[in-house]
Amino acid sequence: MQVEVSMPAKRYLFYISQNYSYAILRPLQEEIWARGDEAAWFLEGKEVNGNFLNSNEQRLLSIDEVQNYKPVAIFYPANIAPTFLPGINVAVFHGFDAGKVDKRGNNDHFKVRNCFDLYCTQGPSTTEPFLELAEQHNHFQVAETGWCALDYLYLDHEKPSAGKPTILLCSTFSKKLSCAPHLFETVKRLSRSNKWHWLVQFHPKMPADIVKKYKSLQNENLSFVETDDVIPLLQQADVMVCDTSSVLIMFLLLGKPVVTFNNIAPTDYLLDINSVDLLEETIEKALLKPSELMKQIEHFISMTHPYNDGKSSSRVLNAVDAMLSDKFALSKKPIDFFRQFKMRKKLKYWRFG
Repeated sequence: MQVEVSMPAKRYLFYISQNYSYAILRPLQEEIWARGDEAAWFLEGKEVNGNFLNSNEQRLLSIDEVQNYKPVAIFYPANIAPTFLPGINVAVFHGFDAGKVDKRGNNDHFKVRNCFDLYCTQGPSTTEPFLELAEQHNHFQVAETGWCALDYLYLDHEKPSAGKPTILLCSTFSKKLSCAPHLFETVKRLSRSNKWHWLVQFHPKMPADIVKKYKSLQNENLSFVETDDVIPLLQQADVMVCDTSSVLIMFLLLGKPVVTFNNIAPTDYLLDINSVDLLEETIEKALLKPSELMKQIEHFISMTHPYNDGKSSSRVLNAVDAMLSDKFALSKKPIDFFRQFKMRKKLKYWRFG
């Protein structure tokens, strides 16, 4: 008689420092649970709210607890990560490449900081640059999986309502890039015209005075929404108004038009304006979905995130499994003493080995 031996459950950790990370990683958590494995959360810093955890989600409260938990992989929707924790470090990104550059003019999205063992890329436009970097550095792997954050976007896709069109205004917090201060008076006027319904959602680091101003506009045609999950808003809206925030990419992936204000790298799949006087007529144009614009959006989707099956989380875990099976094939990561010292200081963790 043959006895079946069950494999012990794998343990995974979600390491987060911002509230928006909950929505990015929960589809991955669902897939982990579906496979009979375990997941836990570690919340770093004061900008992430533990009250957003659900009653069935496990939280680890210290680095000692993380060490004892012994995850096989730690997922980071971030640019940097500690390298002194157990398991492999997996980058799943906190957004898409929005063309933002650092002080030296380099694209920040493709900066290698010697923190990760595996990059789970979103589509060809991110995979190809990271594959080139992997060949140069030889201490991390790259797998094109699609973005786990978007699994719910496709599985629970709500159609815009049949009533008046819904316009979603999103903005980054950067004073240099944000459209929110510039568009305030125009949005105020348009929200009182009863022409469209407005949803307003900002980056969590948006200055409080800007948030207060937009909250003051709330009426039957405009709602200010504070949430850790922007996906339902993306699904409800017909057109987005934005700047250079990477959230606009998620909206485009639904095949819907975006009007941008002073985008830093305007392209054919965006309707970019540099004058507030053009906002109303450009929204009107977007609502008509011009054929050439929609053609450009479809091409953008094919390069950025061609996966609309809601199974990116499954591909991420498969990529982790593949790496765990031959993780020693890579060179050892260079040690960034200064960055890792700062991480240890922030976490108040000084054990070595």
